Amino acid sequence: MKNEKLIQALGNCINHCNYCADACLDEENVKMMVNCIRTDRVCAEVCSTLNQLLATGFKDVEDLVRYCARICDTCATECSKHEAKHCKECAEACKKCAEECRVYLA
Repeated sequence: MKNEKLIQALGNCINHCNYCADACLDEENVKMMVNCIRTDRVCAEVCSTLNQLLATGFKDVEDLVRYCARICDTCATECSKHEAKHCKECAEACKKCAEECRVYLA
């Protein structure tokens, strides 16, 4: 199934983004984490939407896949700015998801 690896990457990205956003709230300087939290939430939402659409078998998803790759790149960049382990792991999950989006589009 063409979607399988992308669906797995999306699920992993959603989990990492939600965990990261929540863990950021426990960081000492939460104000410093605001953009990270916001980006995590948006990334998880976009990945979730794409995940649900792919599960329906609907074919016209290329624009959303492109957008998802872009949001995952943005989230990876944001999370990479922070030292917290959850941010580093989230950045990796986002990079992998963006990569799978591009493979899907190829």
